[in-house]
Amino acid sequence: MNEKTEAKVITFENRKGFEKWLQKNCTLTGGVWIQFARKGSEIPSISPEEALEVALCYGWIDGQRKAFDTQYFLNKYTPRRKASLWSKRNCAIAERLIKEGQMQPSGLNEINKARSDGRWEKAYDSPRNIEIPSDFLKKLKQSKKATAFFNTLNKTNKYAIAFRLQTAGKPETREKRMTKILEMMERGEKFH
Repeated sequence: MNEKTEAKVITFENRKGFEKWLQKNCTLTGGVWIQFARKGSEIPSISPEEALEVALCYGWIDGQRKAFDTQYFLNKYTPRRKASLWSKRNCAIAERLIKEGQMQPSGLNEINKARSDGRWEKAYDSPRNIEIPSDFLKKLKQSKKATAFFNTLNKTNKYAIAFRLQTAGKPETREKRMTKILEMMERGEKFH
């Protein structure tokens, strides 16, 4: 097994266990699947919130979540990639961790890179807080067919649209994305 490319499944009873693991492995592996005990089970387990905080301290990020069995689910944690976008939520958590003195040099390095290349300021909203841009809604209203289809979309589909528009790096890129999404709405195609 290639340690850099294949992620192991590991269970941690608490945040200290994950911290110790990252102290030894944060530069040696491409990621890890953490096995979390489901709520209501009596199994001691780190929480996803604790794991995210620990991951951010070491320059890592949470990713894909999937079912495992009746007692556990999995969440993948990996080193942050070079151009990885930041969420506003994770920026706020990272700021708090810095103030509390928990941030490690590898985590601070990732934050400083994001600040220097503009990713920190361009952090995106979470699904709970993001809004569909008003200019998109204005253009959407110009087509009854696109509007009717848009109104059938679930929260995940609407978030995908808002995310793509919010994370466009340049105004012309955002405009192209908006045009493509509106054309898809006209054809009755989901974006996500």
